[in-house]
Amino acid sequence: MSTDVRPIAASELAEWMTTLNTGFLNPARATESDVAQRAEYGDITRIQGGFDAGTGRCVAAFRSFEQQLTVPGGASVRAAAVSNVAVLPTHRRQGLLTRMMAAELTAARERGDVLSTLIAAEYPIYGRYGYGPAASVAEWEIDVPRTGLDRRCPAPADGGRIEIVDAAEVRRVGPGLHERLRAVVPGVVNRDARWWNLATGLEEWSHRPYKDRFHAVYRTASGEVAGLVVYGADDHWTPAKVPLNTVQVKDLIAVTPEAERALWHFLCSIDWVMKVRTGGRAPDDLVTRLLPDPRSATPLTAADFLWVRLLDVAAALGARTYAVPGVLVLEVTDAAGITDGRYRLDAGTGACERTREAADLRLDVAALGSLYLGDESVARLAALGRVAEERPGAVALADAVFRTARRPWCPDVF
Repeated sequence: MSTDVRPIAASELAEWMTTLNTGFLNPARATESDVAQRAEYGDITRIQGGFDAGTGRCVAAFRSFEQQLTVPGGASVRAAAVSNVAVLPTHRRQGLLTRMMAAELTAARERGDVLSTLIAAEYPIYGRYGYGPAASVAEWEIDVPRTGLDRRCPAPADGGRIEIVDAAEVRRVGPGLHERLRAVVPGVVNRDARWWNLATGLEEWSHRPYKDRFHAVYRTASGEVAGLVVYGADDHWTPAKVPLNTVQVKDLIAVTPEAERALWHFLCSIDWVMKVRTGGRAPDDLVTRLLPDPRSATPLTAADFLWVRLLDVAAALGARTYAVPGVLVLEVTDAAGITDGRYRLDAGTGACERTREAADLRLDVAALGSLYLGDESVARLAALGRVAEERPGAVALADAVFRTARRPWCPDVF
């Protein structure tokens, strides 16, 4: 082959980052600060590059990092998060991504990772590597005057209060609040110290400078932080001096419905603000139904978001809980040969192990990834020909077993 795919050396990190920036249409040059940050926080053994044999130039980039993913029931599983994937326009359609992905999945399985995750920039690419869309995202634009809310923003009925805080306070209280959210919402991934440093301006990338924003927290009557919102606003007025400003939510996490209600009400009560853009939310988020007139929220985005690729079926299925008891034998096919086989899942006990019993359902590993967090319907995949029923009634049982009361949500791009 004319291109060598391998882990990069430390001395090649700056060039690798230039390749990555070029692929993502960012300013290409990586500054010394950028390289130092990547060297400090990135495990260089998990960074791959494609190098042209003729020129020696880095022409492809790929990275993974350790991640914790919350699954139905609240357990956390170890995942290999794939990120920073790019191939230069001059070297596309040469199989570089396939080779880098194969190396990553093999290494991840050997590390003991239960599954792999990614956010797919382009839909058609990752299904062929066994990934399935497992959690979706939605965004709304709220027409504030139409909401029917009292814009005086009365004090929350439960005795809580909203406080404007600075980025330092967010850095202090945010990590603990997020971990409380992650303990109960499937699809949420961990945020490490560097995530919070970038989010609060302690660090920044040269191509993505920190933008100062507004921050507010919701405190319960006892003073405990139960919600947090980070937001920005534009400066738009008509020639007649009528304010038409829009608030853009960057991050909003709440661990109680009361906190969630109070934060959205607060945003809709800000003077001069006529519209609130919610940022990425779960498709069944409470925000629209918290408004007296839900039609005041116009959908802007409804799309796939978090993709999951199982690496250890028994461990993955055994980690989550299920809505109803039942026994299913799943025959899983995997073009990469990583998870091929039959698995017996006892949804009542959560036990899952390989078996030679006759299969109830047949599906590929990508379809299983779509079902894993409870967002997809087994019946719908069966209608699409992606799940085959071998025992009558198995589809209906699997649908009841896998689905969750609330849809999964991943708040973070990575």
